[in-house]
Amino acid sequence: MGNAPSEHSDHAWHALTAQQALHAQHSSARGLDRDEAERRLQHHGANRLPPPQRRGPLLRLLYQFHNVLLYLMLVAALITALLGHWIDTSVILAAVLINVIIGFIQEGKAENALDAIRNLLSPHAMVLRGGERHEIDAERLVPGDIVLLVSGDKVPADLRLLDVKNLLVEEAALTGESVPVEKSTAHCNLDAVLGDRRCMAYSGTLVSSGQATGVVVATGAATELGRIGAMLQQVQALSTPLLRQIEQFSRWLAVIILILAFATFILGILWNGQNPGDMFMMVVALTAAAIPEGLPAIMTVILALGVQRMAGHSAIVRRLPAVETLGSVTVICSDKTGTLTRNEMTVQRVVSASRILDVSGVGYAPEGAFHDNGQLREPDAELLEIARAAQLCNDARLQQDEAGHWLLHGDPTEGALLTLALKSGLDIQALQAQLPRSDAIPFESEHRFMATLHHDHAGHGLIYLKGAPERVLEMCVSQRSAGGGSAPLDADYWRRQATDLAARGLRLLALASKPAAAEQRTLNFADVEAGLTLLALVGIIDPPREEAIAAVAECQRAGIRVKMITGDHAETARAIGAQLGIGVGLPALTGAELELLDERRLREVLPGVEVFARASPEHKLRLVQAMQDSGEVVAMTGDGVNDAPALKRADVGVAMGLKGTEAAKEAAEVVLADDNFATIAGAVREGRAIYDNLKKFILFALPTNGGQALIVIFAILFQVLLPLTPAQVLWINMVTSSTLGLALAFEPSERGLMNRAPRAPSEPLLSAFFVWRIAMVSVLIAGAGIALFLWELQLGSDLGSARTVAVNAVVMCEIFYLLNCRSLFGSVLSGEALLGNRAVLVTIALCLVLQALFTYAPPLQQLFGSVDMSPEQWLRVLLAGLALFCLAELEKWVVRRYRLHPQAV
Repeated sequence: MGNAPSEHSDHAWHALTAQQALHAQHSSARGLDRDEAERRLQHHGANRLPPPQRRGPLLRLLYQFHNVLLYLMLVAALITALLGHWIDTSVILAAVLINVIIGFIQEGKAENALDAIRNLLSPHAMVLRGGERHEIDAERLVPGDIVLLVSGDKVPADLRLLDVKNLLVEEAALTGESVPVEKSTAHCNLDAVLGDRRCMAYSGTLVSSGQATGVVVATGAATELGRIGAMLQQVQALSTPLLRQIEQFSRWLAVIILILAFATFILGILWNGQNPGDMFMMVVALTAAAIPEGLPAIMTVILALGVQRMAGHSAIVRRLPAVETLGSVTVICSDKTGTLTRNEMTVQRVVSASRILDVSGVGYAPEGAFHDNGQLREPDAELLEIARAAQLCNDARLQQDEAGHWLLHGDPTEGALLTLALKSGLDIQALQAQLPRSDAIPFESEHRFMATLHHDHAGHGLIYLKGAPERVLEMCVSQRSAGGGSAPLDADYWRRQATDLAARGLRLLALASKPAAAEQRTLNFADVEAGLTLLALVGIIDPPREEAIAAVAECQRAGIRVKMITGDHAETARAIGAQLGIGVGLPALTGAELELLDERRLREVLPGVEVFARASPEHKLRLVQAMQDSGEVVAMTGDGVNDAPALKRADVGVAMGLKGTEAAKEAAEVVLADDNFATIAGAVREGRAIYDNLKKFILFALPTNGGQALIVIFAILFQVLLPLTPAQVLWINMVTSSTLGLALAFEPSERGLMNRAPRAPSEPLLSAFFVWRIAMVSVLIAGAGIALFLWELQLGSDLGSARTVAVNAVVMCEIFYLLNCRSLFGSVLSGEALLGNRAVLVTIALCLVLQALFTYAPPLQQLFGSVDMSPEQWLRVLLAGLALFCLAELEKWVVRRYRLHPQAV
């Protein structure tokens, strides 16, 4: 045992025989001696995953300020401070701090993903050292150690199996396989994917039954689990589309405002000969009027409300921007097991010698019926005998919890057989009492069947057997006929039926029986090698959720492509995909085929493939990256450790909350509390509504700021008295941003939301058309304020009265324009459209109360220079707002009539 072996991929351990693996590790069946184990521990290090490099708390806190939204808010705070508007400054800075604190907490949670993977490692291991058994800390395992596994153990390192007995290993977290994998010692092909390496047991997986001995071939970071952890650490999480759009929009807005301010400053000095100092302060006031200070805060409120609504529909959002990202996805890559399917094996078809029965109902709940060519069939003697075999040759147990859910204890395939027996009307407890078990041959991979011996109380013996169809056919000489008797075995018929069931993606089991002597109390292999009567073939599958079928169709109508990426076999994946409406008529791509494609070719074939099978963690990550490189916004769902890198890389990762691993949950932005794909479709709808509401707020806020800015520019350029004082500008901003604009966060989703195609990832937050609308409404608001201001002066009103009318005219225009903004393109000239959002009505009422106080309350009159208004003045103000409302509705009608915008309906 001189040289310590390398535990990296110098050897394809699954392609070596057991003895070759032992030799390559310089070990033996007696294990390592203590000194050699200590030497190797020094060489390879402890069997644990390395902790990730992390920023300290202070650096993480400071890093939260590196956000273009916060830069915009800080600039607004600086300008309002220069103007002496300390209340406004305090509000903006408070919003900044709230954003920073939320980001700090969320980033701390995100770093727990690698901790969750490390927690999957087993704390203890049973090893042979020097031929003696020792229980040691799993961290002290080294390559070359001989590890002993029994049912219930967590595999402590990557093992090449040397000896197995009835070994089944639950590998769903690594491979996505929906049922425990049967293990053997036979070596595999060199190119076998992870899920097909039957001679390997991987760190972090669970022994569901049986026992085994294996040699450690990899520990710590060199294990499959460690490799996934390293991938996860290297994956860079992307910025969300919304944040990218806001960043682009903010730069564009900042440039426009700076150009406008600079041009106004120069024109004021050169054209009007204004004092540079006075012009600077006026330009600062102009900038304060133009910047939508409420945008970042309102965006946070809109996203937070979306989080709350999604939580009510079982979608828990862990990172705020992910709420909107779901609404912009163009592709959803979904895991199969437990997300699109129930992760509950179900018998869907029973084939006997005389007929083929379809079995309705899904999952372990005994709810369903039997159909023959679409006709309902009540259980008869033939079906009841099949059900008895399914129930008695079975070690699983079903029980109902307090909430009425059926829970399985045992193998999922056996659980499906128990449910079949219950659907046929059998009383399981009565049957077990009537035919108690005398002996059994447990399932082993070498003989591929299980058999049980039973005796009734009259002394009659009966053997039931279930197993792989090709193996059971060899043991049968007859088949059960429709009348209850026996007929010679028609092997060709059964092989045709088996081929048909397999083509449907069903897992197959054959059920057989044989009479036994009354005095026989033990069961041996010789008793079942021949002479059995074949009862039936049963086809079992993890069925798709019915609600998932509807949700996939809804996503496809919304222009979102749904792709299924699974570690399961291609036949099963294609069959489930066809039932879900995914990949119908299209080829499936396996992980092995994927590895033969370069990046360019992969991007070319992706549009024509919707089902990916036998996919490893690298495959999933590569597929997500390839789709993103093709310009897609990708949502990835998953529940296993193997999904974690792809979940982190995707634009929005969606993990399963019930059956998902902690590693998957921590890598994801959204966690589904009900593990249901239908919840994703609902979240997409909510995300689209949130984006609509954000655009509605921007389309409301920018014209209100733009209108005020144009009023100031008009006064500067044409040397007229300012229609609005800086204090009055601040009042309007506070009233409209804090009350009116906030109401749009509560807007319900518009009709036809899920009939739209996803917006293009490159689409700016404001299209050229929306820029037109902002400019149009800004001019209308400014025009109303300036016109009524000049009209009042023309009528002989004093400056205070004219300014009060101008302020109320601007606010009234904004109140009416708020109603227009409730729909981006649809008409709001109906009772439902005008009154459908209670928040809008409340904020309008609040705004009117505030304007009444502004106009008539003496303290506010003294503070803002306002005066009382006459009924005639209020009528003119009301008509100005109504005129803007009608013009905005007319513009939307023209857009709808002539289809001037793709989303106009």
